[in-house]
Amino acid sequence: MMADEPHKHLLAKLAPFGQEHVLRWWAELTEEQRAELTAQIQAVDLDQLHRLFREAHSIGETVAFDWEAVEPPEVLRPATTMTAWEEEQRAVAVGEEALRRGQVAICLVAGGQGSRLGHPGPKGTYPIGPITNRTLFQWHAEKVLALSRRYEVPLRFFIMTSPDNDAATRRWFAEHDYFGLSAEQVTFFTQGTMPALDKETGRILMRSKYQLALSPNGHGGFLAALRDAGLFDELQQCGIVWLFYFQVDNPLVKIADPMFLGQHIRAEAEVSVKVVRRQHQQEKLGQVIRYRGRYYLAEYTEIPAQLQSRRDSSGNFWLDAGNTGVHIFNVAFLRRLAEQGTVLPYHRAIKRVAYLSESGELVEPADANALKWEQFIFDVLPLAERVLVVETSRREEFEPLKNSHGENSPETVRVALSELYASWLEQAGVVVPRTAEGRVSVPIEISPLVALDAGDLRGQVEHLGTIKGPLLLDQPGSHASAVTVRYEESAVPTPGREEHR
Repeated sequence: MMADEPHKHLLAKLAPFGQEHVLRWWAELTEEQRAELTAQIQAVDLDQLHRLFREAHSIGETVAFDWEAVEPPEVLRPATTMTAWEEEQRAVAVGEEALRRGQVAICLVAGGQGSRLGHPGPKGTYPIGPITNRTLFQWHAEKVLALSRRYEVPLRFFIMTSPDNDAATRRWFAEHDYFGLSAEQVTFFTQGTMPALDKETGRILMRSKYQLALSPNGHGGFLAALRDAGLFDELQQCGIVWLFYFQVDNPLVKIADPMFLGQHIRAEAEVSVKVVRRQHQQEKLGQVIRYRGRYYLAEYTEIPAQLQSRRDSSGNFWLDAGNTGVHIFNVAFLRRLAEQGTVLPYHRAIKRVAYLSESGELVEPADANALKWEQFIFDVLPLAERVLVVETSRREEFEPLKNSHGENSPETVRVALSELYASWLEQAGVVVPRTAEGRVSVPIEISPLVALDAGDLRGQVEHLGTIKGPLLLDQPGSHASAVTVRYEESAVPTPGREEHR
């Protein structure tokens, strides 16, 4: 019968790879459910998936490094001499000119959910302000708005979502009036997905009777997502030459940092990456390395213990260029890779994935049961002819939100924000209360609309004298110019309460 033709075509696609089970409940499905399942199956490269499963024992590494041939990368360190400082100022001027000309776009990768933080919804909607419930999305959007005002150009803001959080992310921005940005400045696009496989059998796991267990394909999906959304043409039409790329979990990031942009441009690099020094040997931070004339990112799990602990003559770690996930890309470089059909390597992970049993019951496994694959954007490094590695201050620019407790948790992120803002206030002559150990003793929060750096506070805060308690410097509206100073009785954010301008 004609009604069976779609089923027959799908079966013919699935059978050579032993994946016919995904059609087990076909007869029970509505037309809409069949259409959804059909679309998901058609989007899967089964030949690639089969090959990845067969190679699963080795696919975790991008390159099988000969570690004796690995070297530390060349790193542009922060200025310690007047000559180097003058070079930094020249870089700032070049970066600022690129911003004023509208040649820079800002790209945020935000496909993750907040589940590891116990937070429902996109990770970008997590409230992280030391005093307010300012979310990650609001931090980033207000920085883009402040930069647009500073350089008198509506900077384009591209946000990569995942199928799991795309609708919720778009809705969040719309409900909050894009945090003062115009809707035309903000472009959403969605990364691809990969099915999760049973780690023993290689069979595709099912999320429901008509849905595969799909997961986002990693931040390396950025390259294909730009291409598939037709954004390379749009970038060219808008005169965008450089993309400033960062991840949603780091509220300290200096978005479109003029000095970093200028350093990239002056070096004629195709890719630049910001790095920080390691805090300790066990820190879970990938390291930029040089290997046979090319740059790579080695994940912390790949680096042999003797190299993890090796020190140089100054006592610093020999491999000490920790990846912050902050990059600048030449649009022409990314477009060339995409048009050449470049496929970044897939990295394997073994995870717990809920799945539908043969009887149709949802199973929540106690142990890791599935293979998942992701692509990572840092795998473009060895494909670039010129890479620039720039060290930055961890205190000023890097405290990602990854865990619910311990390192990189809401507590450490809020402390890092307060410490950063305290240093800005102190540079402006304000006295900030500190403990005997030198830590800030009160929470402090400064909206990006008030200041993007310490220099923006000059002439605005000297009247404060000595801080008396938890301090919030804000603007009452997204288009306001006046600064609101509030001392808060309580600085503990209340889940569910939101403060948005």
